[in-house]
Amino acid sequence: MNTRDRLVSLLAERAYREGDFVLSSGARSTFYLDAKQVTYDPHGAQLVGEAVLELARARGIDAVGGLTMGADAIVASTVYAAGQHDYPMIGFIVRKESKQHGLQKFIEGIDPKGRTAVIVDDVITSAGSAIKAVERAEAAGAKVVLVVGVVDREEGGAKALAARGIEFAPLATLGEIKAKVESRESGI
Repeated sequence: MNTRDRLVSLLAERAYREGDFVLSSGARSTFYLDAKQVTYDPHGAQLVGEAVLELARARGIDAVGGLTMGADAIVASTVYAAGQHDYPMIGFIVRKESKQHGLQKFIEGIDPKGRTAVIVDDVITSAGSAIKAVERAEAAGAKVVLVVGVVDREEGGAKALAARGIEFAPLATLGEIKAKVESRESGI
């Protein structure tokens, strides 16, 4: 089983829930994807870090960051994977609001100024969080060339990123996860 298939299986098993949920956008949904159940799992973190690193290396990217809290574990696992492969990559986290003390920064971690960056997020719906992180990273002097979502809910986020000229690469899609859930439920 390849990395993507293993990741989809973990997401279907641990992250996908059915019910009545309110999303961060305020919209209601009959299902929820709690990708942190995978990004904070040791095997999931390893799979995600390696997958993001592979995409980044292919594009010569040397920085990974994203909006807290969805990106925190992904940034850490990607930087760790980079260290394991002796690939020079730094990590940073974008705050939702600037710190009210100390240096009053929006960016924590290593300064991405002058770097080529990938922005990561656990779940992409409208891409609002990813776009906010792109804007903050670019304001800090990074050149953002890619956004990676662990899961693309396939609800307009890819289109919103494309409209801004940003390449988007999901590690898994809602369709793939639902297909895996359905195949498990039917015993296939």
